[in-house]
Amino acid sequence: MGDNSNDAGGHRARLRQRLLDGGGNALLDHELVEYLLTLAIPRRDTKPLAKRLISEAGGIGPLLQKPPEVLRREGLTDGVIGALAIARATAERLLETRIEERPILSSWDSLRDYLTATMANQPVEEVRVLFLNARNVLIANEAMWRGSVDEAAVHVREVISRAITLAATAIIIVHNHPSGDPSPSQADLRLTRDLIDAGRHMKVKVHDHVVVGASGRTSMRAQGLI
Repeated sequence: MGDNSNDAGGHRARLRQRLLDGGGNALLDHELVEYLLTLAIPRRDTKPLAKRLISEAGGIGPLLQKPPEVLRREGLTDGVIGALAIARATAERLLETRIEERPILSSWDSLRDYLTATMANQPVEEVRVLFLNARNVLIANEAMWRGSVDEAAVHVREVISRAITLAATAIIIVHNHPSGDPSPSQADLRLTRDLIDAGRHMKVKVHDHVVVGASGRTSMRAQGLI
């Protein structure tokens, strides 16, 4: 009779070697999650769990975007949830470093990658504002509120007040559509117009409003809506 622990150890060693030799592209999505889960479940075959989690979530991206409370309701332990959280936080931090300390408008591709990774699969609508200095370098990236963009007058005051506090001269608004469709709504357009008007009086320029969804991104400036 074979030693299952030795078999599992050998399999994990092979996964590790493929990862070290070929980088992330050398492993399939479920293999990445499988190896990650060994941090929390060291003495168990994690392949079936990895495949199930990815299948139920609809991909590795949506899986990593799931809030801890949702994963807990699905029966996962805090150890597994923590391992997934580490992967997400590390990926976001890596992408964020690509847009720090450099002009945002000349790092647009990196910015779009960061926004997609951090917001596209979120289950709740969230509005973030990127505050920029006179050189268009990122000063702060802040979640301003969660929920719909209605009650625009209240939100406009919050955003402009925060920009003044940070001495920001420009902003980029970003929010996600949990439906997956990145098409701007009338409320999105109204908020954008109100922010442009308020910002003009306070010398805060609105560079763009980006809507992110699972099916893509929409830049209002690129669409000629700003």
